[in-house]
Amino acid sequence: MPRKALIVWGGWDGHQAREVAEIFRNVLTKEQFQVEVSDTLDAFTDEAKLKSLSLIVPVWTMGKISENQVKPVLRAVESGVGIAGCHGGMCDAFRDCTEWQFMTGGQWVAHPGNDGTQYTVKITDHGNPITRAIPDFPVKSEQYYMHVDPAVKVLATTRFPTADGPHASNGPVEMPVIWTKLFGKGKVFYSSLGHQANVVAMDPVLEIMRRGFLWAASVAE
Repeated sequence: MPRKALIVWGGWDGHQAREVAEIFRNVLTKEQFQVEVSDTLDAFTDEAKLKSLSLIVPVWTMGKISENQVKPVLRAVESGVGIAGCHGGMCDAFRDCTEWQFMTGGQWVAHPGNDGTQYTVKITDHGNPITRAIPDFPVKSEQYYMHVDPAVKVLATTRFPTADGPHASNGPVEMPVIWTKLFGKGKVFYSSLGHQANVVAMDPVLEIMRRGFLWAASVAE
C-alpha cells in the first residue's frame, strides 16, 4: 500500500506557508509518498480519510481551528497516523487550542531578538536516527522560546539568553529545538527551525525534517 501524506498550509503570511509546503511536498514525493496539499483546514474534517494516511504535515501559523476540524486530527494521530512539522507552522498554529498543543508537545511564547538572531543548535541525542551524524550548527533566524511538554524526547537544544530580554535574569537555560513524542499510537516530530522558506531549505535543517517525516510516518525507527 502506498504511503500517503497530507500537507495543510495557511495562516500568517510571514511564515511563507505556501513555499514551505512546496518544499515539504518535494521531499515527501522523493520519498515515494502520495502527497495531497490543501490550503483549507476543512481538509482535516474527514476522519476516515485522515486515518488512511501515513503522515499529516501542518504548515499553519496563528489560526483558529474549529472542533470539527481538530477532533479528527487528534483521533487520527492517536490511532497511529504520524504528524510532523516545524516552527510556527505546527507549534504556533492555534494559540487558543490546548488540545492541539497537548498533541504537538509545545507552544511558542517568544523569540527574543526577533529574526536575524545568530545562535547555535546543539545536537543532544547523537544516537537517534533523526539527528545521527549531524554536528551542531549555526542558524541566523528567530530563536524560539517555547513552553514544552516534559514528556517530549529532546534531540537538540539552543542556549538562552542570546538576545537580551526579561528572560535573561533567569540565567542560562537549554531550550528544546527538535523533539519527538508519542500521542496514543501516533508519532509526533517537531523542529522549531523554519521562520521562512530559506531556513527550511538550508542544510542540515531540511535533512532533519526529512528524517523526522520518515520517523513520524513509521518508515524509519
